[in-house]
Amino acid sequence: MFYYIIKRFLLMIPTLFGIMLITFVVTQFVPGGPVEKLLAEIEGQGKGGGEAISSSPVYRGGAGLDQEKIEQLKKFYGFDQPPISRFFKMMKQYLQFDFGRSYYYQRGVAELVISRMPVSMSLGLWSFIIVYGCCIPLGIMKAVRDGSRFDVFSSTVILVGYAIPGFVLGITLIVLFGGGSFWNIFPLRGLVSDNWADLGLMEKILDYLWHMVLPIISSAVGSLAVMTMLTKNSFLEEIGKQYVVTARAKGLDEKTVLYKHVFRNAIIPIITGFPGYFIAAFFTGSLLIETIFSLDGMGLLAYQSVLNRDYPVVLGTLYFFTIIGLVSRLLSDLSYVFVDPRISFSRVE
Repeated sequence: MFYYIIKRFLLMIPTLFGIMLITFVVTQFVPGGPVEKLLAEIEGQGKGGGEAISSSPVYRGGAGLDQEKIEQLKKFYGFDQPPISRFFKMMKQYLQFDFGRSYYYQRGVAELVISRMPVSMSLGLWSFIIVYGCCIPLGIMKAVRDGSRFDVFSSTVILVGYAIPGFVLGITLIVLFGGGSFWNIFPLRGLVSDNWADLGLMEKILDYLWHMVLPIISSAVGSLAVMTMLTKNSFLEEIGKQYVVTARAKGLDEKTVLYKHVFRNAIIPIITGFPGYFIAAFFTGSLLIETIFSLDGMGLLAYQSVLNRDYPVVLGTLYFFTIIGLVSRLLSDLSYVFVDPRISFSRVE
């Protein structure tokens, strides 16, 4: 096991390097980089980014720039160096967890990401709790009552929910419950109210939960069908095996057969995805959900960074989240061993 873990960590190095290299090549050589964007804004052809312009030491108003000033701009953004030098300099900084400074927001990338994390963590963590908390019991009930009216009705409901895109459901909920055309019940903007700091502890908790109802429903519904059907099919497969027939023949009651014998085998494919899903819940964002409900999270940050050619944010967050993804994949693989002792990595060591 120890050698397997070491091998996986060593394999992460070229994987991470390859991902960063490919992304660097794509971002650095596509048309419309940060220099071109700033030039267009200075000449009155672009929109936004005034903060970045005003902070630039070579800004000279709307009259345009000569070649000397353009070269100063390139030096200001670091584009005066060869691409290979810039790449290795960037990787050296990233190894020290120095992700640089945003071109567009004029803030440190780490500071910017941390400021957006609460939104993504709230959406991801609550969706994770709801999905695992509802889907496993529901999937077990559907497996036990396979073919019944309850099974057919619940399958219809969750599949209809799965077929509806999250952003469409979000817009529908806003129209129905957000003061659209019907009821004004739930707030539509931010994680908390403007007077949140003046509220008591219990009022703060309720206010936060009240703001999260519609976004969480919109983001979690799509995952409910997948996890529920996975749980049901996993239990159905185990229920039909010979050891279950033998346990019933010995006179064991159905609860003992289901929860003592079937459960620990059927839950393996569900639990093994737990580490990766749990870690991802803290860091991933949903662009459409965040846009619809006016939440400044990681999804919206990533989208805006690509549009604004904010390469430090794009590459810095990619580096960090790639490490998180690789580690979560390793934890998911290791969870197989802890959940099922029959599995061993000794053959691949």
